[in-house]
Parts: sequence; C-alpha cells; structure tokens
Amino acid sequence: MKKLLILSLLALSSCELPPRQSTTSTTLNSITDSATSETEEEYVMVTTAVSMPMYVHHDQAAFLRWGREKGVKTSILGPAEWDVPSQINIIEEVIGTRPTGLLINGTDPAIGPVINKAVAAGIPTVVYDSDIPSSKRHAFLGTDWYEIGQMQGKEMVRLLGGKGKIAYMGILGLTNMEAGFRGLLDVFKAYPGIEVVGKFDDKANVEEAARITSDLLSAHPDLAGLCGFDSNSGPGIGLAVKESGRAGKVKITTVDWEPEHLQLVREGVIHMLAGQKRELFTWYGAQFLYDMVHQTNKLSGNDRRAGIINVPNSINTGLLRITKENVNEFITK
Repeated sequence: MKKLLILSLLALSSCELPPRQSTTSTTLNSITDSATSETEEEYVMVTTAVSMPMYVHHDQAAFLRWGREKGVKTSILGPAEWDVPSQINIIEEVIGTRPTGLLINGTDPAIGPVINKAVAAGIPTVVYDSDIPSSKRHAFLGTDWYEIGQMQGKEMVRLLGGKGKIAYMGILGLTNMEAGFRGLLDVFKAYPGIEVVGKFDDKANVEEAARITSDLLSAHPDLAGLCGFDSNSGPGIGLAVKESGRAGKVKITTVDWEPEHLQLVREGVIHMLAGQKRELFTWYGAQFLYDMVHQTNKLSGNDRRAGIINVPNSINTGLLRITKENVNEFITK
C-alpha cells in the first residue's frame, strides 16, 4: 500500500491542494493514508520538495507507519520542488481544515508566522528536522546542525593528522547549514595546520557539487579534504574525486546516508557520513501530537487552561557515524 502511494506521488503532477476525505489521494503533493483508521483523527505533515527520496524513504515512511500502528489517518502535503512559499500556502490552507495535529518540516525561518497561526488556531503543532525557534511551535525534534559541523571537523582533523587544505560546501544561507559551517570552523580553530581554501554553494545539486570539486582539484592540486553539508554534496564530491583518480587520497566527509552515499563509503571514496536519525523526527513528532491531543501525561488539573505543554519542548535526536567499518549494516537495513 505504502509503495503504491509513493509511486503515485512521484508519477502525477497536480499542484492543487486535494480533499483529504478519501482513503488515498494521488495528486503530486499529497499522500493520505487512512487504510486502518478507526477514528476521525487526521495528522498532517507539511514539507517542501515532497518527492525528495531522502524524505520519502525516511521521514514519510516512518510517519505513515506510525499512523497505521495508531489507527489514525495521516496525510503528507507539500510542493514537489524546494519551494518554501508554496509550503507556507499549503500550511495556511491546512489550518482551515482543522487537522488533529500538524507536523511541519522547519525548512526556513519564513514559515514562522504561519506556524504561529496554526498554534493560535488551537492546532497542536510540532516542527521537525530544523527548528524555527522564533515561532510558537509546541515542540521541536531534530538534529543539532552545529554538532554535524563539529563531527565532520573532528573527523577531518583525524583523517588529515591535523594539517592540510580543505574546502566545504552546502546550501549557503540556510539557518541549519550555516550552524553546521560554524561547528566545522570552530573545530579547525584549534588546528592551525588546517587551511580552509573556501566555502561554496552547491545549491543542493549533484552536478554543481561535482563541478565545484573539479575546479577545486584543478586550482589546488594539494587539496586534502572536502566536507559536504546537503544531501547532494557527497555524491557530487565523490563523483568528481573518482573521475580525478584521487579516490581515497582526498578525504571526504558529508551528511546523509542514501544508497549512493553508502555505496561511495563502501568503495572508500567517502570516509565518513554524519547521518541524521530521520525516522525519529517524524515518528516521535507524530507521537508528541497524539500525546498532546490525548493528554497522555497530565501535569496539572487542566494543562490547556494552565497553559502547559505536556510534551518536551525540544529533542535532539542525535547522529549516526557511518564509515567503511559499519556501512554494511546500513546497506542491508
């Protein structure tokens, strides 16, 4: 059922917000799964780039699985491309349908005001992946991106023995990635032998990451390491390093653990992946919504009247360290 829903999502192309009363919606930006629902409760996830494989395989799969286990309806909405204004518009429309709970991917600080509208409308609202700290969201679950940067920095220092030229890339300007960049650079402050030759915007595009890497290898024949911060950085860096014939010699650390990342680790092209525990974002995010609705844990005579949120305010779901030593465990997951 889930596979059919996801295939339908990838195949069709309507961008209209669909009705969610049917058991299965097949428009591009919507999956509704109520196959096992015995209640009218509907929990809605709103993201952007909804067909991105990383989101489909990890976040959305866990959310759908959670809904089936709880016997409630789950819906996933969002534009096909990375389009924050469209995500905001969809959240606006969803608020009007009064879902039981809203699970929102914190893609950009610009979604803060619409999150506040959802909270003001009395809808339990949880943000996942990246926090929107300026908003009034009830809870956040995700990864500390500063820690991602530190993890990559420490690994690069270890791989290079504390000296050598490195460069790093990702999507410049995003709050989470800028935090990751800071974490990386803060590690290098203690190692004067590490020389940073540049920070680059690969625009979350494999071809762009490969082009930047090729240019860097030409400009700096002694480049010793590269760090990647978005899902497509690693495959692009790996492709260019392989084509240059320097696989294994140029050290690579990056984020995420999609099949192409894992294969590059197994080949010895990428040396470490800083993996997010994405399934935990949405499973426990949905569970937080459910616990708010059902008052699973009461902290007062009436938490709502007392203005108390009865779930944790913020959860760091932690990181996975994936190297050649343990990569097979993730390939066979």
